[in-house]
Amino acid sequence: MNQRMNQLKEKNDGLFIPFITAGDPTPEATIDIALMLEEAGADLLELGIPYSDPLADGPTIQEASKRALAGGMTLEGAMKLVPLMRERGLTIPVVVFTYFNPLLQFGEKRFTELAGDMGIDGILVPDLPYEESDDLNTLCNKQGLSMISLVAPTSNARIKKIASRAEGFLYCVSSLGVTGERKKIDDRVYDFLETVKQASPVPVAVGFGISSNEQVKEMQQHADGVIVGSALVREIAKHEDLLKDEKNRKDGLFQLKTFVTSLISS
Repeated sequence: MNQRMNQLKEKNDGLFIPFITAGDPTPEATIDIALMLEEAGADLLELGIPYSDPLADGPTIQEASKRALAGGMTLEGAMKLVPLMRERGLTIPVVVFTYFNPLLQFGEKRFTELAGDMGIDGILVPDLPYEESDDLNTLCNKQGLSMISLVAPTSNARIKKIASRAEGFLYCVSSLGVTGERKKIDDRVYDFLETVKQASPVPVAVGFGISSNEQVKEMQQHADGVIVGSALVREIAKHEDLLKDEKNRKDGLFQLKTFVTSLISS
């Protein structure tokens, strides 16, 4: 595990992990949003690579992918945003979120080598089962990349096995189905999170459906961190016109930062 990912283990509590889609609404705006998120308190950035068939994503992130793809964003282009973020001062870890099909078409070895060259810290492939991930995990290890593992409420029989190889943080899916904002988190998730925490050697972060300050506070009592995606992506879409316009982007970023601060404030 690289030094930036080790920062998560050192903090190990109250982690905030936002998700954004690369290229939504523009590549330049993505860089500025990433820097704003670190300034607002993000501990790690989850950078989604837009894809036309995102099986785990709900309508909000699907629409973000469509906007980014329409703007010409590609897998390679998304990864090349990371060193630009670093040049501008980004210090937190960056984990790339992608599906296996575009990764396979790009080439697993080529993908991991490029990720290493671009200063990416980890990858997350939600549709690649743990049992089929050995080859990719080996390639990641060679490049110093953390391969982020996921566990869901249906993973009970496999939690210990998946957790034993967890790196960086362990991504817990709070509910079945696709990503998206939910008015209420199923209470059964709490026992699940406790079981995962007992098995995990790394911080446990929970995602899928977390969209309010109340939910963030509740999840922080049961997990080491929260992952917020759809709620943030919705806000980006809401201020799309401001964020696209270089002259007015600061206003859009201010609106986004206000939202993020209200979401994670104690």
